[in-house]
Amino acid sequence: MRDLVSLAVRRRVSVIMSALAVVAFGAVAYQRLAIELFPDITHPSITVQTDFEDTAPQEIETLISRPVEEAVGVLRGLKTIRSVSRPGVSEVTLEFEWGSDIDLLSMEVREKLDRLILPEGSDDPIILRFDPSLEPVVRLALHGEGSLVTMRRLAEKQIKQDFETLGGVAAAEIKGGLEDEVQIEVNQERLAALNIPIARIEQVVGVSNVNLPGGALRGQTNQYLVRTINEFDNVEEIGDLIIAMNEAAAVRLRDVATVRMGVNDREEITRVNGEESVEIAIYKEGDANTVTVARELHANIAEWQNGKLPPGTTMTVLFDQSHFIQQAVSEVRNAALIGGVLAIILLMLFLRDVRST
Repeated sequence: MRDLVSLAVRRRVSVIMSALAVVAFGAVAYQRLAIELFPDITHPSITVQTDFEDTAPQEIETLISRPVEEAVGVLRGLKTIRSVSRPGVSEVTLEFEWGSDIDLLSMEVREKLDRLILPEGSDDPIILRFDPSLEPVVRLALHGEGSLVTMRRLAEKQIKQDFETLGGVAAAEIKGGLEDEVQIEVNQERLAALNIPIARIEQVVGVSNVNLPGGALRGQTNQYLVRTINEFDNVEEIGDLIIAMNEAAAVRLRDVATVRMGVNDREEITRVNGEESVEIAIYKEGDANTVTVARELHANIAEWQNGKLPPGTTMTVLFDQSHFIQQAVSEVRNAALIGGVLAIILLMLFLRDVRST
């Protein structure tokens, strides 16, 4: 130990240069270090989800959840097993010991499920794994005096497309509000009088609204791509569809049905401070820096808040991963600073010499 100290004293320049090199490499590594809210780990849990439409929770538990629990409850390393039976859906969650090979366990779970006989009409079980990187980095909410239909349309047609063009943003998902839907209310008596089956309406409407590739035309020097485009622009065009021909004239859809714009059935409702809203969940690309992406998102959000939104509509940030990351980094930085100061104070107390310290 004394020889090492003597060598360091004699080779002061070499020691200083080595220390500076370590500091330089550390600074470069710090700049390139990915900053995430959750570490890149594999959580030792598997969820088996099985859909069985139009089935009550009691039947879901008896017919789906319990058989699945019995089939997969004998796997090695299994710590806990729990299930949730909701109308039409069964979710069985398996938690294993840390260090378990989840890939191998997923294959074993799939083998067990393949041998399981479930009721006719139920979907095949789906194996889900928890992945922290699939959580949205920012959640936004649109709320205010505007109608839910208008806010949903604004989020889908403009805000979603604007955010998805930013660097590092993978996708934006819209939830809540009211979605536009073309509704066709058929007059059964009129349809029966004309002897037209309702399947005819479904067939005509289905094949009339198309946008399909039609191949290519090749010349000596040029090539032209052909597309078959026949999309509806408004509900009047749908009403003008000819669904049948009789001796007098053509029977159009508007003659036997009412075509109008409406809203589809709601599957989820989002609220902000008790007020219904439209939620926008923004996901980042796999290798993107969360803090950098959030910074660009906030700059874009500020543009929308400062005049791009319609009067009476407000955009609120509900959740932001970067806040937690910046707080954690700040705590680490403060802890390092305090530790350095305490180390200097202790050295001064022992050495009793400022220059030596």
